[in-house]
Amino acid sequence: MTADTAPAVAPGPAAAGPGARPGRSRHSILRSARDWAGLLPFGVYVGLGLILPTIAIIIGAFKTDNGAWTLSNIHTAVSGVYLHGLEVSLELSVVTAIIPGIIGFLIAYAIFTARRGSVLRRVTITASGTFANFGGVPLAFLFIATLGTTGLLTGWLSAIGLNPYDHGFNLYTFSGVALVYMYFQIPLMVLVILPSLEGLRPAWREATSNLGASSWQYWRYVGGPVLMPAFLGCLLLLFGSALAAYATAQALTSGSIPLTSIQIGTFLNGNVLAGQTNVGKALALLMVLIIAVAMSLYALAQRRAAKWLQ
Repeated sequence: MTADTAPAVAPGPAAAGPGARPGRSRHSILRSARDWAGLLPFGVYVGLGLILPTIAIIIGAFKTDNGAWTLSNIHTAVSGVYLHGLEVSLELSVVTAIIPGIIGFLIAYAIFTARRGSVLRRVTITASGTFANFGGVPLAFLFIATLGTTGLLTGWLSAIGLNPYDHGFNLYTFSGVALVYMYFQIPLMVLVILPSLEGLRPAWREATSNLGASSWQYWRYVGGPVLMPAFLGCLLLLFGSALAAYATAQALTSGSIPLTSIQIGTFLNGNVLAGQTNVGKALALLMVLIIAVAMSLYALAQRRAAKWLQ
């Protein structure tokens, strides 16, 4: 058979050029489509519950009641009573992040050092999960019934001459709201920092002991630096949680404390001045930006901590 009459051979994968990609099999395409289909409900949830409302807030924050573009809403949101509300919200968030963060870390460390499988350890972790998700109006009612002006505990303390309201305490002020926030912030800190403590390798402690280092030196040069990114990330998470809280403070104080979340709620309820309909959206935009920055720093801190705790 001559070269002119040789049968043609279809080029296969081996005959393809070096830059060619072999076709995907039908099975791999179906598997990829199935994986993406599993993410579809979550994508719809994020789109309808997060992305679309955020877009609406951004657009509304820069528009007047007549639909014209303006910066007056942003200017109003960062001045006067609204600026004061933002300052109080940030102060409350910082206080209820640092103090519960330290207390929660100590509790989590006590759980970490407790004997594994013990009843106290299991009860503490379970209680932390329950208390961290207990908030809103029920939590406010709990504290009003306990530490309010006619609360049960207040009555017991008054009977022995230790009425807290006679010594400067007031549940319906800044300090009272901070105390209520700590009820769920401390167990939340326990839950989020405990996995980082569990990630500390016993070999690190043994190595420092074999080298003659004290317990303080271990935490100063090994345990502390390893846990610091995770600890700071947890503080940022607590900060965001306190900043976004609304129902507890509203039910407890009825808006007597100027918090940004309560001011936004006032706009949503229709209590607005003429020409300031979209100021609430401007306040919400500021909250979104602050939370976005806090959560971005939290993600960076967790990413840094994951290099050691894995």
